[in-house]
Amino acid sequence: MIKKMKLPHIPPYKTKMIEPVYFRSKKARSEKIKEVNFNLFNLHSDWVVIDLITDSGTGAMSEQQWAEIMLGDESYAGSESFFKLKKAVKKIMGFNLIAPTHQGRAAENVLFSATLKEGQVVPGNAHFDTTKGHIEFRKAKAVDCTIKEAFDTSTYHPFKGNIDIEKLENVIIKYGPETIPFIVITVTCNTVGGQPVSLENITKTKEIAKKYNIPVYMDIARYAENAYFIKIREAEYKEWSIKAIIKEMFRDIDVVWMSSKKDGLVNIGGFIALNNYELFEKLSQFTIIYEGFVTYGGMSGRSMGALAVGLKEACDFHYLEDRIGQVAYLGEKLKSFGIPIQEPTGGHALYIDAKKMLPQIPQSEFPAQLLAVELYIEAGIRGVEIGTLLADKDPKTGKERFPEMELLRLAIPRRVYSNAHMDYIAEAMKNVKNRAKELKKGLVIKKQAEILRHFTVELDRK
Repeated sequence: MIKKMKLPHIPPYKTKMIEPVYFRSKKARSEKIKEVNFNLFNLHSDWVVIDLITDSGTGAMSEQQWAEIMLGDESYAGSESFFKLKKAVKKIMGFNLIAPTHQGRAAENVLFSATLKEGQVVPGNAHFDTTKGHIEFRKAKAVDCTIKEAFDTSTYHPFKGNIDIEKLENVIIKYGPETIPFIVITVTCNTVGGQPVSLENITKTKEIAKKYNIPVYMDIARYAENAYFIKIREAEYKEWSIKAIIKEMFRDIDVVWMSSKKDGLVNIGGFIALNNYELFEKLSQFTIIYEGFVTYGGMSGRSMGALAVGLKEACDFHYLEDRIGQVAYLGEKLKSFGIPIQEPTGGHALYIDAKKMLPQIPQSEFPAQLLAVELYIEAGIRGVEIGTLLADKDPKTGKERFPEMELLRLAIPRRVYSNAHMDYIAEAMKNVKNRAKELKKGLVIKKQAEILRHFTVELDRK
């Protein structure tokens, strides 16, 4: 009998167009990062070799999506492209009503304007920066109820994005259900490492919410990646299709919002989806004020058409297997070099533990930002800090907030880089690790905004 040989894995797509990359010397990069005040957001993209600052809107669209660009109906009202998008959301997610927005934080602005008041409390699993920013901007309070395992990068837990149900109920009792307009579930949970939320945990969260008559809202920027993790890590759903898991994830969820620049596989766009007509009418007023008419909401027709296709493509198992497999591949490379990462690897990014990489740098000197700067100087790789800078100062006391984790996030764009790029990233990070002990001082702030400061902050070496 002839023994069958297993074929090597290849991506479920091939390249049709390329984009040039420009290389500069380490000395030039060292001078450039100082020129932009040690803020990687201020770099021009042609100064970046591999751009991992975000996976938001940085992916490559398919030929079917580009075809929709040409078919886009740019009518101000009643665009056919809008109805393509509405149909896709209904089919994949089960929601009848949709309010398009130009991106995820715009969806938060519209949604929270209609549902959130000063003094209220919003519990959830590690709210991301814009979510927390929109909550605190309205003088409300975000309370993190993520399980404790999420904050130990070396501990294995298949669903580190889970909500601690006991903590959630204690928060509801402490503040009173009348002060809580909704509970937020973020899938996957970006702030703790792109970690998924189990269907069991979603169900238990909904049960607690029902007990206290509180709506459940869900940030679904990476809904398809979360569904993939449920399929491969939650035994009960091993034989379920990705689309069936998605429907189950969203069953009885009151409202979802999405930055479509992630699992929508587009470069711009977002939306709010729901079944409550009364709330939808309220949202529509804010959509018109902040975004545009209700059938485009800040998106062009061509973008809505491309998103309708992207939502379907993101549900393909082979795409997800390749996508998440590439993140895991980089994670294994980094671990082989002794680089401490959030384990297990998440869906869209690698998170490097800056406290462990740079134990000599206190959080007050922003070790994750320093690590990001050093990686850029080393190899032209642009990551982003998820730590003290992003945490912002406490809006009431003005004091610095020091989160439990200090992370450098390397977000992998969808369908853009090869595993050769992952090898380059790993080798560069190894070089930074080898000279990490030479870094004796961190960074200090010269200038900062009152909220979401990490985008525009100006820093200097201490």
